[in-house]
Amino acid sequence: MGRLVYSAIASLDGYIADEQGDFDWSAPDDEVHAFVNDLTRPARTHLLGRRMYEVLAAWETMDDPAPEMQDFAQIWRAADKVVYSTTLQEVATARTRIERSFEPDAVRAIKEQGDCTVGGAALAAEALRAGLVDEVQLLLSPVIIGGGTRALPDGVRLGLELVDERRFSNGVVHLAYRTQS
Repeated sequence: MGRLVYSAIASLDGYIADEQGDFDWSAPDDEVHAFVNDLTRPARTHLLGRRMYEVLAAWETMDDPAPEMQDFAQIWRAADKVVYSTTLQEVATARTRIERSFEPDAVRAIKEQGDCTVGGAALAAEALRAGLVDEVQLLLSPVIIGGGTRALPDGVRLGLELVDERRFSNGVVHLAYRTQS
């Protein structure tokens, strides 16, 4: 059985985007980007909300010469993608399918095939509420943005065990927690 990992870059006050939906403050430097690549590499499947998919779809044709950018593009292209959306009519990337609703049993079946990531706060909230997330990984940026899209949902109470931590030269801190049933 694979793991379902929720990973997000968040502000210190817990947001992944500000009140206008901007997340330019969260752009990782080379060191953090290489680390994120290593975190993402084991994932066979990415479960994505529509907005997260639309942001990440750029990696399908990304041709940036920076090594960490090329590496992530390869990781993206090699993985299967499932986009949960009631409005998206077609996908623009290979190895991608649309699901109209989040079905916990279907996600369990995907986990049986190997490690997965869940991207997008709303979709991650559904997976957390369903008890499907095995690990929560937060990269906390040294910025307070004061509001916006929360990285973690309200109304979920979950015990966590710290399994990894790392501090980066730019002030970002990585915290990884295994969920406890």
